[in-house]
Amino acid sequence: MSRSLTILRGGPHLSVQDGGRAGGLGIGLSRGGAADRQAYLAGLALLGQGLGMAVIECAGLGARLRFDTPTRFALTGALMRASLDGQPLESQASHLAPAGAVLDIAALTEGVYGYLSVAGGITNDEIYGGRGYHRIGGFGAALEAGEVLPIGPDADLAAPPHRLRLAQVTAPIRVMPGPQTGLFSDEMCNTFASTTFTRSARANRQGVRLDHEGAAFSTGGQLNHVSDFIAEGDIQMTGDGTPYVLLADCQTIGGYPRIGTVLPADLPRIAQAEAGAEIRFRYVSLEEAEAAWQSDAARLGDLKRACTPRLRDPREMTDLLSYELIDRPPQDVVG
Repeated sequence: MSRSLTILRGGPHLSVQDGGRAGGLGIGLSRGGAADRQAYLAGLALLGQGLGMAVIECAGLGARLRFDTPTRFALTGALMRASLDGQPLESQASHLAPAGAVLDIAALTEGVYGYLSVAGGITNDEIYGGRGYHRIGGFGAALEAGEVLPIGPDADLAAPPHRLRLAQVTAPIRVMPGPQTGLFSDEMCNTFASTTFTRSARANRQGVRLDHEGAAFSTGGQLNHVSDFIAEGDIQMTGDGTPYVLLADCQTIGGYPRIGTVLPADLPRIAQAEAGAEIRFRYVSLEEAEAAWQSDAARLGDLKRACTPRLRDPREMTDLLSYELIDRPPQDVVG
């Protein structure tokens, strides 16, 4: 039996995303994929899935969807006010939807990018090695009302629901010096590391602008640098000395100097920072950066081990009586 879900309400920030497209830098294509890679992997972990599965990413406005077949799903990333057929749902947890159930995701309440993962994954057509929407690359499109998305098979539909609780990290964002850090004076690098930045409202999947008080971060020849490769996590200083942290859909070449690169483990915190959030940075050595690095497979394994069973609250179970938790007394025997 084919499996699917239907978009009842979409929007410009609702899209299919996955782990991204590898090997495209040579043709000017950044990896793309989920803006918050940790939240993406968390959804896979909650459903017991492997790497590469495509999910739905939403930002800001939420969505409304209908599960056309029984489906296990998980909500991760930004905190969402979500309900299934009117019943509130827990975030950072997995759930089971019966056929025909409608999932409502209201405006996100904390964070920027929320993820809906479904067991079996979204199986829309693959383009250049990926299923995710990449606006700059011209692959795919935002999801709109009326679209029907195919879902892969679920080998364990009866699996119990789980939740995932990760510690909130408030330490400064770790930054590794890069090939252009030396273009900035030691004094300016020290100022960068001691400055409290504010996440600007100017942000998207390409990058996040950081505002600050004080002098601009300039190399002195800000507009005279030869264009060079750039990558996700790089912190570019624009012509006026304003820092931008590049995200999943960033360009692959540019002339603005880079004062450093955010470690992959900390980049989700930049992606999920809301407008007005305070952000601080700390330079780390190459040895510390290497120690903090994990492959996606290793991170997924850690997240799977961190999942715990989710017990349903009987007070919220409107169908409690249907479970027949108490044995019926034996019938009297009339002789």
